Parts: sequence; C-alpha cells; structure tokens
Amino acid sequence: MKHLFVLNRLFWKYRWRLLTGIGFVALANYFSVLQPRMVRYALDEVIANMRLYPVLDGFDAQGMLGKALGEQLLFFGGLVLSFALIMGVFMFFMRWTIIVMSRLMEYDIRKEIYDHYQLLTTAFYKRNSTGDLMSRITEDVSKVRMYLGPAILYGINLVSLFILVIQAMIQVSPMLTLFSLLPLPVLSVSIYYVSELINRKSGLIQKQLSFLNTVAQEVYSGIRVVKSYVQEKAMIRYFNDESETFKAKSLDLARVDALFFPFMVLMIGISTVITIYVGGLQVFSGQITTGNIGEFVIYVNMLTWPVTSIGWVASIIQQAEASQQRINEFLATEPELQDGQVPMEVLEGRIECRNMSFTYPDTGIEALKEVSFSLQPGQKMAVVGRTGSGKSTLAELLLRMYDVSSGELELDGRPIREWRLRDLRNQIGYVPQDVFLFSDTVAANIAFGHPEADASAIASFAEAAAVSQDIERLPAAYETLVGERGVTLSGGQKQRISLARALIKRPRLIILDDCLSAVDTDTEKQILQHLDEELRDASVLVITHRITSMMDFDHILVLDQGRVVEQGTHTELLERRGAYAELYELQLMESERESRS
Repeated sequence: MKHLFVLNRLFWKYRWRLLTGIGFVALANYFSVLQPRMVRYALDEVIANMRLYPVLDGFDAQGMLGKALGEQLLFFGGLVLSFALIMGVFMFFMRWTIIVMSRLMEYDIRKEIYDHYQLLTTAFYKRNSTGDLMSRITEDVSKVRMYLGPAILYGINLVSLFILVIQAMIQVSPMLTLFSLLPLPVLSVSIYYVSELINRKSGLIQKQLSFLNTVAQEVYSGIRVVKSYVQEKAMIRYFNDESETFKAKSLDLARVDALFFPFMVLMIGISTVITIYVGGLQVFSGQITTGNIGEFVIYVNMLTWPVTSIGWVASIIQQAEASQQRINEFLATEPELQDGQVPMEVLEGRIECRNMSFTYPDTGIEALKEVSFSLQPGQKMAVVGRTGSGKSTLAELLLRMYDVSSGELELDGRPIREWRLRDLRNQIGYVPQDVFLFSDTVAANIAFGHPEADASAIASFAEAAAVSQDIERLPAAYETLVGERGVTLSGGQKQRISLARALIKRPRLIILDDCLSAVDTDTEKQILQHLDEELRDASVLVITHRITSMMDFDHILVLDQGRVVEQGTHTELLERRGAYAELYELQLMESERESRS
C-alpha cells in the first residue's frame, strides 16, 4: 500500500470527520449486537413459560401467565425495534461522515490533478494521449475514492462488529463460538479469489467498452469521411464484431457471478447448520439455553457480510493501489518550464533573437538552427518557408511553450524565460495553424479571449476578422452552437472566428500561424489591413505561404530547414533574386493560371 500512503495527508485534513465516523460505526454496531440478546431473552421466556403453561391448566393463573407472556414479548419486541431504529440513525450518520468525507477527498484529488495538468507543458501532452489523461482523472480517481469511502467504512465496521459480536458470543459459549465461525474464514478466502477473478474480467470488459466508445466516437466525428467513401456497412460490421467480443466477455463474467452468490449462501447455511447442531447438543447437556441458539444464529448472520467483505475490501485496495500509482506518476511529473519571476505590466513587443537553436526533447529533431532577427514595437513581420522549415516552432518559442536549446530569445530586453508566464501569454494573441473551437456558441468562442467582453465588442471584433457577415447568416447568429471542434462551420469561418478570439484580447503582440490559409486573397488583405489600422501599436508576426500579400510588411524572414536563409523587406528580397524571389514568382504564376481557368 506504499502508493496509498500519500493519501494520509487527506485523512489528517478530514480527521475529525473520520474520528466522528468511527464513533458512529461503533455505536451502530453496539445497538446492533443488543438485538440478538433481546431475542435470546424473549425465546428463553417463551420456552420457560410454555413448560409451565400446561401445569396451570384449569387455574386462573394460566390466563394471567399468558397475558404476562404477551406483555413480555411486546416489551422485548419494542426493545428490538427501538434498538434497530437507533442503529439506523447511527448508520445514517456514519455514512454521512465517512462517505461524504470520501467525496470531499475525491474532489480534492481531482482538483489537484486538474491543477497539475494546467502546469504541464506542451511536450507532456504530446507524449500522453487524451484518453489516458481522462482515464486517470476519472476512472482512477473513482477507484481511489472506493478505498477512501466504502473500503475504509467496511473495514472499520468489520473490526468494530467483529470485536463486539465475538465478545458477546464468547461470554455465552467459547466452544459454540469456535464451531459457528469455522466456515467464515473459508468463505472470506474464497470470496477474495472470486473477487479477484471478477475484477480481472471486469477490467477486460471495461477495456473493450472503452474501445467500443472510441470506435463510435471516431465514426461519429468522421461521419463525413465514412459517407464519402461509402464505408457505412464496413464500419457497421466492424462495430458488430467488437460488440460480439464485448458480449462474450460480459457473459463470461455473468457465469462467475452466478456461482459467487450461491456459494456465499451455501457457506452461511453450513455455518447456521453447525450452530444449530452443536448448540442443540449443548442445550441437551445444559450448558446453554435454547435462546442462545437463536442468538448465535443471528450473530453468525450479522458477521457474514463483514467477513465476506474482506475479499471485496482487499480487492478494492488492490485496485486503488494500482490507480493511485498511475495518479502519482503524473503528479510527480515536473513541468519542463519553470515560471519566471519578473511581472510584466505592459508588453512593448520588442523581440531580439540571437543565434537561437531548438531541438525537440522527445524526438531529437533540430527544428531551428542559429536563427537571428529583431522586431521593434509596432512592426509587422512575416515568416515564410516550406513545410517543415521551423515556422510554427518559432511561434511556440515566442509563446514559451518550450525553452530554446541554445542562443538567446529576448522580449522587451529580457530573456523570455525571466518573464512570468501568465503575464506573458496574457498579452500575446495567438491563432494556431490547427484551429480549435469549443462546443459552444459563436459568441462564447470569441469571448474566450476576453470573458468580460459584451455583445457589441464581440460583434466589433468579428467584423475586424471579416467573419461578421457569415455569422449573421447562421440560424441563431452569434448564439449558434458550432458543434464539436466547430464541425458545423467551414474551415475559413473557423479560422476567422479563432482570429476574432485573439484580437478581442487587444494583445500587444499577435502571432498568426498560417491561420488564413482557408480564406480567399481579398479577405486576407482585408484582415491584414485591419491589423495595420487598428493594431498599429502592436507587434505582429504572420506565418504564411501567401507571399503576394506581404508587400506592406516591415520585415520578412525566410526559413529553410530551420535556418534563416534571407531576411529584409519585400523589395530588398526581390532584388536579391534568391529563395524569396523564386517563391514569389511561382505564386504569381499559379495565380495567373487560376485566373485564366
């Protein structure tokens, strides 16, 4: 249980709830143990009076005896009912303390994991799948919660009830106690192994169910691809085959369950038969009373579930141990980026890059090699180059998603790693190449960049991104739900909504990573014109493949295989007749060809 030791801090945090819960468990079991004793008294009274009743036949005392016996039985019945009600009240409070405590702990664990996820870097998310991340914060935490709540509760209940019941049984007859409890260890060990088998089969079923969910989710998300390739029947056959596998595994588990409960009832029955047989011999020899047999039968049945639960609790602890180990692995993961200590009040937008190189830590790919350039506040710079030349990597380094491997990257005269991350990113507007929209309204997606923005501001920045007319044509305009990842919108609409989300921040530095590839040339010019007019004081870095729209940029950076091969203004680069001029001429020829066709 070494991986579960980290949870001791939570037990200490909620120690008063735990101690109070233990007290309620003890009180509930105390009143539970009193009930069989009242049954014993009642049975002994009945048997004693039934022997005397025929002797008084014909006498008035016989009626008085019957009346007194009825009153006694009513009294004992009332006591049993009262004890049961009191026990029920304490059982409510023990669950109210311990189970609620486990829910509070579950909340704390989920919050801790979620907060830690926020600290981890982009590299971590590239190494780990979304499904695994979700599984650890949902399924694994739920299994740990079962240990913190039910396992702890039933463990305390077992110890408390076992002590009280065994003490009461030994006071009556140590020998009968021994014989009565003989089958229970066998039951507990058997339940442990059966529970382990059930858990293993349940794990396989959960894994198959997860796979079915993944298949269904992918088909629904990619339904347009499925339909366009006419693969509906093939996907149905594939899903049916996997569903048959799931059914077979579920039936296998059902067969084990079918043996589990009859075996448990058999062991309880054997224990009851032994109690009655051995107890009958002791009654015959005068060692105990007939009421003691009834008392013991109730005690044995009271112990059945706690003893049976040993295997179940042990299984829960095993699962929780494995799940907590997986959780601890992520919680022990330190973010590769350490937050800077210098607060940033206002970003000026001055960028200095000197001999900067960067190698991706997981793949070892050197994306940038000795890159140098400078950008002054308010200037507009374009970055061009072929696919894989390192353009997007440059954008990620400016956002400090990674730290440079060597060289210097300065922002406003300081190394970028010295600035506080929250302040830095809060003043940068970033539109990635892979546009992501939330499953929410258009307005909510735009306002994500500035949650306090009102409707007029949202509309204003939608117009600046040249998407307002498209939004107005939607069924509910700005309140239209865009679907998962914006599936109901075109590629150009998603790009422009994402751009509006970045602009509404009123950033001091805006980075556009080839985010206008799905819009036409006229729309792109309209958007870039807005950047010139409305964001004249902000620094702008545009990564694009369209060289024809770059003539008004202050600086153009040409990358090739991670190196800066050319930089300067549009006119300067054309005069050099180098890589930039070659790309420019190729695009002009393609544009002429498209216009003729």
